[in-house]
Amino acid sequence: MIFLKKILFLFFILTVTFSFAQKHKKGKVDTVYVYEKVIVYDTVYLLKQLHFKKNDLIFPELKVQETKFVIDIYKQELEKQRASRRARLRKPVTFQYGIEGGIGFKSINWAVQNSESKPQFGENLGLWASKSFFNSQLSLLFSANVYHWNSSFDLDANKDDTYLNGFYFTEDNQPLLFQRFNNKHFEYALQLKFIYEWKNIRPFAGVLANRNTYKMQFLVPENNILNKQDDFKTNQTNLGFSLGLQYRVLKRILLSAEYQQYNMKNISLKNSDFDFEIFKSNNTFAERKINFGISYIISKL
Repeated sequence: MIFLKKILFLFFILTVTFSFAQKHKKGKVDTVYVYEKVIVYDTVYLLKQLHFKKNDLIFPELKVQETKFVIDIYKQELEKQRASRRARLRKPVTFQYGIEGGIGFKSINWAVQNSESKPQFGENLGLWASKSFFNSQLSLLFSANVYHWNSSFDLDANKDDTYLNGFYFTEDNQPLLFQRFNNKHFEYALQLKFIYEWKNIRPFAGVLANRNTYKMQFLVPENNILNKQDDFKTNQTNLGFSLGLQYRVLKRILLSAEYQQYNMKNISLKNSDFDFEIFKSNNTFAERKINFGISYIISKL
């Protein structure tokens, strides 16, 4: 009996001990670590050149199709500007206008008996307009100029014994006494030129019409007394021709050299109060000019 009691008591102790152990295990969380072994295998590709016969291969035509239409506004505007600039460069300028000025020398045989006659020096200022025909190389230019010519010789009856000194008589026999004459005068000219442009060189030829305002002074009668000084002036238009060359030194600036010649046929000096001709009928005087000028293009290029 005693032995049996001992066995039961020992069994009881083991049972209680096991119960407490299980109770404490339930309150603790165990961490489990799982390790995975990863093995990476490299793939090696071996390229081998293949030989094909060209005649045996037929490749289909490749077509590129946009799946989305995109408009680039900046690029589109830039292309428009470039196209407009190219169009302006290709399109020749057919109409131009500008101003010109220069200096020149003129010789005239007004006084063949005067051995001291010298070429006149003068200045000019004008406007011009040109129009191209057929192509940009051939053009027609119209110009209007005003010249001022300084005197190259003077005849003064009060100072010298000139070949024009003396009395003259009008158609109604009124006396006139020569006083003075010089060739200082204004000239008004219109000109039509044909110009051919090759690179920067522009040769031209043209026709012109001009009017010179020469004056000669006489002492005329007033109340039957010869005591009034009055002017006798030219009043006719003369025709001539011109030849010259222009050179474009800058985009808007042209330099020119020009020769002009015209005849003054049946020249006469008129006064509204007196019917008088100092020159013989059917007379002709030739004038020749050399001008050097510079032109500026005002219009758009």
